[in-house]
Amino acid sequence: MNDMKIKRGRGRPRAFDREAVLERAMEMFWSTGYETTAVPQLAEAMGISVQSLYAAFGSKEALYREALDFYSRTIGGFGARALAAESDAIKAVVRLLDEAASNFARTTGTPGCMISTSAIETPLSVYGRQLRADSVAGTANRLRRGVQDGQLPASFDCERWAAYIGSVVLGMAVQARDGATADALQFVARIAAASLEANRLR
Repeated sequence: MNDMKIKRGRGRPRAFDREAVLERAMEMFWSTGYETTAVPQLAEAMGISVQSLYAAFGSKEALYREALDFYSRTIGGFGARALAAESDAIKAVVRLLDEAASNFARTTGTPGCMISTSAIETPLSVYGRQLRADSVAGTANRLRRGVQDGQLPASFDCERWAAYIGSVVLGMAVQARDGATADALQFVARIAAASLEANRLR
C-alpha cells in the first residue's frame, strides 16, 4: 500500500531537533525494515506526533530516503572515510574491509549495514541499489588511483576487483545481521585483504 501524505493542521508545528529525530527514524527502519515499520511506530520512536512527522518529512517513503542518507554520512560513512584517509590504495581498501567487519558486528543497536539490507521490493529499491553502486564505484576509483601511483599493475581490473570487494562487504553485512561475530567477520576481511595485497607492485 502506498504511503499517503496527510494535510498539515493549523497552528505552530512542534519544534524538534531534526537530526536527533532522524537518527531515531534511521534506527527504527534499520531494525524492523521499511515495509513492517508503521508510521505511528516511527512517530513514537522519534518522539514526535504523526502530524509533525508528515509536516517535516512529507511521507514515510521520503523519511526512509532521508534516513538512508543520514546513515550514509554517519555510521555508514566509514567506507568513504577509509578510502580517503590512506595515501596507499591497497591500504585504503584493506582499511575499508577491516572497518566494515568492526562496524557490522555492532555490540549495540542493529548489526550489519542499513544500506546493504535496505528495502528490496519498494519504490526505494532503486535508490538503495544506487547507494550500493556508488560505494562500489568509489572503491574502483580509489583502485584506479593506485594503478596510476604504481601500487598496482596496469593490467589490474579495478572495476571487477571493486565488485568483488563490494560482494565481500555485502556478505559480511548479511552475516552480521545473522549473528556473525567480529572475529568471524575479521577473518573474512583478512582473506579478501590478502588476495588484494598479492597484486601489490610496491
